[in-house]
Amino acid sequence: MTAAVNDQKLTGLDFFRYPPVGGENWAYAYACAQVRVLATQMLPRGVFVDMANAESFAAAAELLSGTEYAIDGRADSAAIETMLLERRSAVRSLFADLMPNKATVMLIRSREDFANMRLAVRRVVTERPLGLDYSNEGCVPAEEFEEIFEQEDYARLPDYLQEAVEAAVLGYYEDKDIRQIDYAIDRVEAEWWVRWAGPQDCPFGLSLARLQIDLHNLRTMLRLKAAEREERDLFLPHGFVDRGKFVQGLDTAYEAIPAVFYATPYAELLDESIGYLRNEGSFLRLEQKCEDYLMGFLKTTGQITAGPQPVIAYLLIKEAEIRTVRMMLVGKKNSLSSKLMLDRLGHWM
Repeated sequence: MTAAVNDQKLTGLDFFRYPPVGGENWAYAYACAQVRVLATQMLPRGVFVDMANAESFAAAAELLSGTEYAIDGRADSAAIETMLLERRSAVRSLFADLMPNKATVMLIRSREDFANMRLAVRRVVTERPLGLDYSNEGCVPAEEFEEIFEQEDYARLPDYLQEAVEAAVLGYYEDKDIRQIDYAIDRVEAEWWVRWAGPQDCPFGLSLARLQIDLHNLRTMLRLKAAEREERDLFLPHGFVDRGKFVQGLDTAYEAIPAVFYATPYAELLDESIGYLRNEGSFLRLEQKCEDYLMGFLKTTGQITAGPQPVIAYLLIKEAEIRTVRMMLVGKKNSLSSKLMLDRLGHWM
């Protein structure tokens, strides 16, 4: 069963733009110095703008020559994905080496465990082969997933994954709705992050978890509304914003939704996202604005001279850079319009 979350730490929204990130910890002085040097080597936004406007995939790839993302202009999609996964593995390995607190490393790695769990449960309930194509960057080795599910030996999984598999399977069989698997695992994962931050006495970790819950709920609200779906119980608990506001947003006209959230940092984000959704019929601007907000919060860790905050922030920002490189290369490979890619390109770089 899911452990109780300390609600005393989860009351109120007492900040204007971004939540608190906590104080200094000089055990991380070397790690912070390392990531600050590495941050200066990240790609500026102008490179991505030029890639979006490039006349061909080869021209876009040429803009990455001399960077860690250098790739042949004739590369296929598999080669692109291999290169990007190698870059992601490298930065995650560096993060694990730099972090003195290995509990934090386990938390970050658990993201891949939850991703593997989504894939495995979907295959089980749809009676497809379990396969071996799971990420090996989680806490549970990839090769163990098939064996665990074949034998239904879930006790070998960490507690948070035992909770996830139970919730996902029960959620699916209630209505035979495959979407319930993701909803259930999302809920367990969010609660796992919040529970982790409490014993660690980590204000940054708690702020990050709660902020991501809010952004998840904003996306859920607008997607449910656009699809004219009636569910009211899909919003995650423990965010900064009470779930009742998201339910209220579902029952409010589009143009009035930002006013519902006027006392939160998300009113402007919603205003621009809703305008784009109504004009273009797309969630691109919503995804861009959510990412910009998250990256803006992560960059506030620059005020910390030494602590885990800048190290965690660097990892997440670097992963966002890798995703942006993927978006640009795959977009050019598939002849997506420059406008479409620029509309999705964030402003946080």
